[in-house]
Amino acid sequence: MADLLTPAAAADALADALCEGPDPEGCPQRTALAVPGGELLLMPAASGAYAGVKVAGVAPGNPARGLPRITGSYLLLDGPTLSPLALFDGAALTALRTPAVSALALRHLAPVGRPLGLVLFGSGPQAYGHLDATLAVRELAEVVVVARDPAGVEKLVAYARTLGVPARAGGPGDVAGADLVLCCTTAREPLFDGRLVAGGATVVAVGSHEPDAREVDTALVRRAAVYVESRAAALREAGDLLIPEAEGAIGPGHINGTLADLVAGRTAGGRAQGGPQLFKSVGMAWEDLAVAVALYTAAGGNSET
Repeated sequence: MADLLTPAAAADALADALCEGPDPEGCPQRTALAVPGGELLLMPAASGAYAGVKVAGVAPGNPARGLPRITGSYLLLDGPTLSPLALFDGAALTALRTPAVSALALRHLAPVGRPLGLVLFGSGPQAYGHLDATLAVRELAEVVVVARDPAGVEKLVAYARTLGVPARAGGPGDVAGADLVLCCTTAREPLFDGRLVAGGATVVAVGSHEPDAREVDTALVRRAAVYVESRAAALREAGDLLIPEAEGAIGPGHINGTLADLVAGRTAGGRAQGGPQLFKSVGMAWEDLAVAVALYTAAGGNSET
């Protein structure tokens, strides 16, 4: 898919969708069904000339079998007739879409004017995609990779070096010196001590869409200016925010703004009393549709075919 659509072009498609499409706050909820192998997700959306639906499987046992953890397909439809137009690999679409969402947020939130130090948690497909997408919007001085699998860390470090970026293995404490922290893991508990993150740093967390799972801790959320894709989706699915709220550490008003607010200029981003910024993504169906339409268009398709 990267041959058809670069991370920067995918981020552009998302920005256009936010300017032209329906409000993400009204996006249909993700339907989740527990199945023997894990979880089955259904994510429909419609906007203008197109509609679409992603059917995704989350199979935690798959990596041990040498199979992808995320599976599925995306069906793109003509909006007026609901005639099928294209079928995409759902995992590949997600691997492009999620980093593009993060890249769009980083365009508005990440520091500018100098190369940035990145700490990247994870060594799976999302980590690779996020590295590529980050390089599409910011220059990096160094990449520090933190993950459970030493072999995976070594491979991602080597990949970063092929892109011309100094890279090394590291640990959770490296967030203290980072300008950017990207969390692309399946963790259910915080990955690092949020008190270590510097004021002015930007943290992006994308790994969870479950209310009882999180990658960042209460200390970080309490300190940070928080941005999300949609308030409704975040307050329904983002354990990174819901757990601190349940603890009484924050309230629903702790969210400073949405991705749409940033793109439209309704907020320019900002630190909470000199603290860091946090963008929490849960993944939404409107994003899948926007990127699928961009892929379809790049391949020469149109809504009249």
